[in-house]
Amino acid sequence: MPEPHLTVSGETDDIPGIGQYDDFHTIDWQRDIARDRMRHRYIVKKKQDSICDLIKGAHDAWSGWVCVLLVGLFTGAVAGIIDIGASWMSDLKFGICPQAFWLNREQCCWSSNETTFNDGNCSQWWTWSEVFGQSREGVGAYIISYLIYIVWALVFAALAAALVRMFAPYACGSGIPEIKTILSGFIIRGYLGKWTLIIKSVGIMLAVSAGLSLGKEGPMVHIACCIGNILSYLFPKYGRNEAKKREILSAAAAAGVSVAFGAPIGGVLFSLEEGVIATVFIKANLYWCRYRKVSKLGQYPVTEVLVVAVVTALIAYPNPYTRMNTSQLIYLLFSQCGISNTDSLCDYNRNFTDVKSAIEIAAAGPRVYKAVWLLVLALIFKLITTIFTFGFKAPCGLFIPSLCLGAIVGRIVGIGMEQLAYNYPYVWMFSGECSAGVNCITPGLYAMVGAAAVLGGVTRMTVSLVVIMFELTGGVRYIVPLMAAAMASKWVGDALGRQGIYDAHIELNGYPFLDSKEEFAHTSLAADVMQPKHNESLSVLTQDSMTVDDVETLLKDTEHNGYPVVVSRESQYLVGFVLRRDLNLAMETCNTASTMLQTAPSLQFEGSSTNASANRKDGSTPEVYNKISLETRHEAHRTLQEMELAESRSLHKTYRCSLVTGVPASTFSDVTIPACTFVEGSGDKTDVP
Repeated sequence: MPEPHLTVSGETDDIPGIGQYDDFHTIDWQRDIARDRMRHRYIVKKKQDSICDLIKGAHDAWSGWVCVLLVGLFTGAVAGIIDIGASWMSDLKFGICPQAFWLNREQCCWSSNETTFNDGNCSQWWTWSEVFGQSREGVGAYIISYLIYIVWALVFAALAAALVRMFAPYACGSGIPEIKTILSGFIIRGYLGKWTLIIKSVGIMLAVSAGLSLGKEGPMVHIACCIGNILSYLFPKYGRNEAKKREILSAAAAAGVSVAFGAPIGGVLFSLEEGVIATVFIKANLYWCRYRKVSKLGQYPVTEVLVVAVVTALIAYPNPYTRMNTSQLIYLLFSQCGISNTDSLCDYNRNFTDVKSAIEIAAAGPRVYKAVWLLVLALIFKLITTIFTFGFKAPCGLFIPSLCLGAIVGRIVGIGMEQLAYNYPYVWMFSGECSAGVNCITPGLYAMVGAAAVLGGVTRMTVSLVVIMFELTGGVRYIVPLMAAAMASKWVGDALGRQGIYDAHIELNGYPFLDSKEEFAHTSLAADVMQPKHNESLSVLTQDSMTVDDVETLLKDTEHNGYPVVVSRESQYLVGFVLRRDLNLAMETCNTASTMLQTAPSLQFEGSSTNASANRKDGSTPEVYNKISLETRHEAHRTLQEMELAESRSLHKTYRCSLVTGVPASTFSDVTIPACTFVEGSGDKTDVP
């Protein structure tokens, strides 16, 4: 009689834990796809049995759409909360709304009847100098505002770092390198858990509000994937299958980019894909991150965050372009100067006679040149602080700082080109529109193109970057210069360094990520690299002739993650493959079954003509027998008879389990439980007849 075994079919798992993966392991795509295919066939077959099974089949069919819809809704809600919270806490560094402290500066001024605001402040919004009884202007007011700005920045940064350190260490950083690695099939337990979601959401609000040189767009991708991972467990089709779960995680990553930028099409393209300034930043940031890993600095992550926050606040406040929120600065740099613009960047010698009149090219005023110098200082400051900020132990993104760096350079270049066109209108490159006096140079467009160029150089994005910028600006006429900038920055970046910032951090952290764009020219055969050393035999499992002792010895002597299953030692034809983890689970189940068989005085078999029976002492039937086939129960019954016979003869007993494999090599999907055999004597491997 062949040894009985039980395979996985339908939705049932005979051994709990089979098919799951340990931390920092790679999933078996083929096995998970085969398991999902078998599960789907089982559901389709059962749909004809009853109305209930038909409803289950329908639920399985539309569960993917429902899950993705829920991910989008929850991601949008969380993004809204983060935006509102970050805006309120950012304004809290400058003042408070006494009538309703929960309102930010813009909301506080909604009910004001004033037509113009001084530096964005209305009478209903109190600066901290006014709260402490001083006027808005003056040396005393400046010192008070400066100190309060630093204190709030320090408090927000300390809270962000402390929360990450105490509750969710995986909530630090951007998250995009790890998300790319997880989507490729790697397992990082806890990286997409509920605590990571909570702390990352709160931490990114605090980090952005602290005024650090970082953005919340990268962390939004991580947050969205956390939401997708948690919601996938509501649908067994995705929660129990790691390969299928990555479909939800990919959609969640797209949702994260969409809510971060308000660019849904670009978000989808980003999930499918992934300048000189960018190359400098990448190399410098990697050097600092390597130093952090090998030096004592890595032992004090909270202290590092606090030092960076204090230095950033001290240097940022005197410069109005570094003092303001980075998103506001990007908006200002993208804007076109008009009659309503009062910033120094728009101090041109123009006389507007009509609100609807065209904006003509004009000479720059003194405030424009002062603003350019402040932007140069802001560029140097942003570049240096971003190098030290990205990668430390607090939530931090890179999209907004990269856009800001590019926008500053673009605006400066745009202003320079504008003044060249004004002063030399008949030069061949400006002849035409510029010679007629119309505004042929738009510095805001240069800022957009520069932002796209730097972000493309840092991340190596191309198509998705152009679409994101197009959706941000809403201008079709900007697509051509954006495409040219994105491709040029990628070519320059690839020439100076092949890796983008996220790929470089994946390599730095040692994650097993294989880029689909890379080619590996290997000429070795599998048999060459799998040959055992020192003429040792290949570590294999035989189909039906090994005992638990043999398997335990194999596991102790080797450290492989899996073992091929062959017919026998003499006929080593491959019939399957068993992972080390699944093998340990099967052996634990075998030991549990053997213990129950030894302690149960008699058994009751379902569907058997032999009534061997009585229950256990507690009146229950062992649960393990509900998972064993009828044939296995007959075998176990004969085993008990042999045990009683052995006791009557006072023979020494040895009880063992042989692992029955039989995993088809075509699918690697069937999983078997161990069948138990009784062995008499001190070690002879004799099966029960």
